[in-house]
Amino acid sequence: MQAARGTPVAQPGTSRRLLVLFAAVALVAYAADQVSKVVATRTLDGRPDVQVVGELLQLHLTFNPGAAFSTGTGITPVITVIAILATLGVLWYVRRVGSALWAVALGVLLAGVAGNLTDRLLREPGPFRGHVVDFLMLPNWPVFNIADVCINVAAVLIIVQAFRGVRIDGTREGQPDDEADADGEAAGTDDPADRPAPAEERAE
Repeated sequence: MQAARGTPVAQPGTSRRLLVLFAAVALVAYAADQVSKVVATRTLDGRPDVQVVGELLQLHLTFNPGAAFSTGTGITPVITVIAILATLGVLWYVRRVGSALWAVALGVLLAGVAGNLTDRLLREPGPFRGHVVDFLMLPNWPVFNIADVCINVAAVLIIVQAFRGVRIDGTREGQPDDEADADGEAAGTDDPADRPAPAEERAE
């Protein structure tokens, strides 16, 4: 019997390959963020701004106690708790991932949130009150870091998937995955990255 429209035919689950993709993206992006912050603090402290691409991109070391755009500087512990909850939320939702693009989006999102969370937990002036290391500066834009870039990339990917109607489990809005595969093959436009994981992979 055909599944109800908009629901996956296979039982909910996560492809092992998609989990590996998620973990690889998260680890690489997280490592890039943490290594870049260590290098920035060791090489930029006490130095004038370093021009990378003229005045378009400069290196300017600063320590941010607040959230994005230096907001919430007086509630750093609250921001830290929110970051912890966000990290746990990503780990919860990734169990349902059935699309490669969603796996990448959640991977970079986890890296970005965890990257800045690490600063808040481990850097001065102390746990839950640590200041985030920012060092990338564009004209007329707040100083930021690689973790911030990851969070914004994740936001763009999630918006793209939302406009395409692709759910986190890989099914499309209003269409079960067996119909989505048939339509995509007929039109020649279906993206394999957005297909749900096969039932046999979900059972692994």
